[in-house]
Amino acid sequence: MRSDAWYKGKDRDSYIHRAWMRRGLPANAFDGRAHIAIANTASDLAPCNSHLNEVSDFVKNGIWEAGGVPLNLPTVSLGETQVRPTAMLWRNMSAMATEELLRANPIDGVVLLGGCDKTIPALLMAAASVDLPAIVVPGGPMLTGTYKGKPLGCGTDVWKFSEELRAGKMSEEDFLKSESSMIRSRGHCNTMGTASTMGCVAESLGMTIPGLAGTPAPDSRLLQTAQETGRLIVEMVKQDRKPSDVMTKGSFLNAIVALAGIGGSTNAVVHLLAIAGRLGIKLSLDDFDKTGSKIPLLANLQPAGQYLMEDFFRAGGLLALLKELKDLLDPKAITVTGKPLVDYLDSAVIFDEQVISKRNNPIKLSAGIAVLKGNLAPNGAVIKPAAASKELLKHKGKALVFDSIEDFHKRIDDPNLDIDKDTVLVLRGCGPKGYPGMPEVANMPMPQKLLNQGVRDMVRICDGRMSGTAYGTVILHVSPEAAALGPLAFIKTGDVISLDVEKRTINVEISDEELKSRKPSQEMLNSLAKPDRGWQKLYINHVLQADTGCDLDFLVGSSGSQVTRESH
Repeated sequence: MRSDAWYKGKDRDSYIHRAWMRRGLPANAFDGRAHIAIANTASDLAPCNSHLNEVSDFVKNGIWEAGGVPLNLPTVSLGETQVRPTAMLWRNMSAMATEELLRANPIDGVVLLGGCDKTIPALLMAAASVDLPAIVVPGGPMLTGTYKGKPLGCGTDVWKFSEELRAGKMSEEDFLKSESSMIRSRGHCNTMGTASTMGCVAESLGMTIPGLAGTPAPDSRLLQTAQETGRLIVEMVKQDRKPSDVMTKGSFLNAIVALAGIGGSTNAVVHLLAIAGRLGIKLSLDDFDKTGSKIPLLANLQPAGQYLMEDFFRAGGLLALLKELKDLLDPKAITVTGKPLVDYLDSAVIFDEQVISKRNNPIKLSAGIAVLKGNLAPNGAVIKPAAASKELLKHKGKALVFDSIEDFHKRIDDPNLDIDKDTVLVLRGCGPKGYPGMPEVANMPMPQKLLNQGVRDMVRICDGRMSGTAYGTVILHVSPEAAALGPLAFIKTGDVISLDVEKRTINVEISDEELKSRKPSQEMLNSLAKPDRGWQKLYINHVLQADTGCDLDFLVGSSGSQVTRESH
C-alpha cells in the first residue's frame, strides 16, 4: 500500500504519523489496510452539495465493510449560484488544491463527492493528475418542484420567468412566490444543466458505478450505491485500477456520444478538454463535432426538451439511453468496475418513451454540440443546436456590440436602442482572462424593446459561457477571447455577422486587412480584469483559452502520486 510509506516503520516519523491518527483509528488500521480519502465538497454555501456529508457516511460504511479505512477530506466547495465573479474562476484552484492534498497525504485511493457544476470536473482533474484509484459519486438532482400545478425546471424556468416578468406577462408577486417552489429538495438542478450533465459524463467516462448518474439526491438508492462505492474503491486499490486505466481516449469519445444523446450542457466541452489534458490525452474541439454532431437527441429534458431529471431516472436513466447508441460506443472502454461500459447496457430498459426516445424516433436527428470557426473565432466557438431556434441557425445581421456586462445592462433596455429581431448581440470581455473566469452571461436577456414585440430569441455571441440550464441561439466560448485580442475585440456595432451552423461557420463580413487595421475599443480595455495579487492574478497570467479547456498552463499533465521527501 502507498500509505505504508507513512505508517509501516518503527522509526520516529512512522511513530508520529500513526500516533496522531490514533485519535480516531484503532491499532489495526495500520496493518496494511487501504486508506481511502473521501474528497467531499459539501458546504452550506454550495446548496447543491449540502447533503454530501450524509452520502459520505454511507461511503464510509462501505469502506469499513471492505476492510479499508475511510478518511474524510474536505475540499474546496464551489456553489455555482453563490460564488462571484464566477465559479469557473475557482475550478482550477479547486482542482489544484485537491490534487496537492491527495498527493501529500497517506492515502491509497479516493472517493470523489461532487454535485454542483464545477465540483465534479475539478475532482476529476485532480484525480487524473495524481492517478490514484478513484471513483465518483455524483450528488444527484433535486426533486421536481411545482408552481400553480406545473413542474418547475430549476434554472431553465428562472430564465423563462425573468423574461416573462420583464415582458409584463408575469406579475412580480407570482415571480417571487415561485422562488420557494423552484428548489424543492436537496440536490443540484433538476434540468439537464451542467451539474446533471457532468454526472452523466462522469458515468460515461467510466468513473462511477454504472447506473448511478441521475439518481435523485433524496433517493435512498443514492445512499445504497454510495455504500457500494465504498466497497468497490477498496477493491480498486487492490487491483491498482487508476483513472488513467479507465479514462482513455475511447472513454472521452463515449462521453461525447452521451453528451449529444442527453442534450447536455456546453460547459461539458471545457471540462472534458481540461480533464483529458491532465491525462495527456489529445482531445480537441474537432472531436466534439466529428463524434457528436450526428448523434440524435434522445432525452426529452429541459432546456432542450420538456421533462426533468426525476422523470429521466424513472424512465430508465443514462444506461437505457446509451443502449440505443451502443454501436457508437467504444466497446473496450472500461468502468471503475473493470468491466466495459457496454456490458451494462443490454439489461437496461426504457420505461417511458416520452422521456427517453428510441433511436428510430429521436427528438432531434442531430443534437451534438456544433463547433463553429471563421474569422470571428479562428480557434473555434460552440453552439448547442438542440437548445437554439431552428430559424436562426442560418442568419445574417448587424452587430450590436457591448464592451462589458456592465455596458450591456446599462444600454440593453434603452427604448431608443437601434435594434431589431435580426440584430446580432455581441458581448465581449467575458472570457477566461477578461472577466476573469468565463461567467455564465452569454445567454443575454432580450432587449425590453423586442420583448414587448414578442421576440424571445436572437443570435447572441460571447467569449463567455452560459448556464447548462439556459437556452437560445447563443454562440459562446469564442476563442481567442477579446482580452487575448482575438477578432472579437475588434468588432464594431454595424458590422455584418453571418452564422451558418450547418456549414459550421461564424464570420464578420469585413476584409482581413480591415480587421487587422482596427484597434480594440478603450471601453473594452478599461473593463478587463486587472488584479494585482492573489489567485486572480495567478489565474489571468496562466489560464489557457476555451478551445483547450481553460486549465492553467502549468497544471496540464500529470505529476503522479509520489512524494519523495519526509516531513519531520
